[in-house]
Amino acid sequence: MTDTLIDLQKITRLYRSDDVETTALHNISLTIKRGEFVAIMGPSGCGKSTLLNVLGTIDRPTSGAYLFANEDGKSHDLARMSEKNLAKHRARHLGFIFQSFNLVDDLTIYENIELGLLYRDGRKGSRRQAIEGAMDKVGIAHRARHFPHQLSGGQQQRAAIARAIVGQPDLILADEPTGNLDTENGAQVMDILKGLNKGGATIIMVTHSQSHADQATRQVDILDGQLVASVAQVL
Repeated sequence: MTDTLIDLQKITRLYRSDDVETTALHNISLTIKRGEFVAIMGPSGCGKSTLLNVLGTIDRPTSGAYLFANEDGKSHDLARMSEKNLAKHRARHLGFIFQSFNLVDDLTIYENIELGLLYRDGRKGSRRQAIEGAMDKVGIAHRARHFPHQLSGGQQQRAAIARAIVGQPDLILADEPTGNLDTENGAQVMDILKGLNKGGATIIMVTHSQSHADQATRQVDILDGQLVASVAQVL
């Protein structure tokens, strides 16, 4: 199996309206290896979220190739994959963590985490084991029967992380995962992410926090839709 999980080749993303063409990403080439923890940094409006959306196959690049190495060892160009197959790819290979948690209010924490297995095969027993294991990893098992509004912001984000990892995805994409949290809860979320990374998880995180970016294994800087720096960090 190749060590390279993602290979972006000259990715460009244009947005067009009747009168204006905006270049959100320009000629981005980036390789990410399995087991990396990559922090994407840059000012507001620089293209960070667009890049994360492309990586999560939520947004399709206008040009360029997005090669993703599946468990079969073969790389597939997601930029040219059908929407049906992209949906399968997201369900099987990706886990998402959002700044606003995105938990479903009328579902329990257990049921919210179970949503991460919605499109995955598995018997009921193995599903329950996976959910309980994910809750244990983030320290939220004692809140399984509670609803999101009964939890603090930090606890809600831990539940969201459990939902992202319950299917054991190849890649975890985190969009400002500490953005709505105070300093203490933000530090706890970073400790969880670092622990997942040490366990082998590949993580790509968009953040405005330099202190949190410093805890990743590599920092990628984006400016005006272009990659301006990619630096490995000594932790």
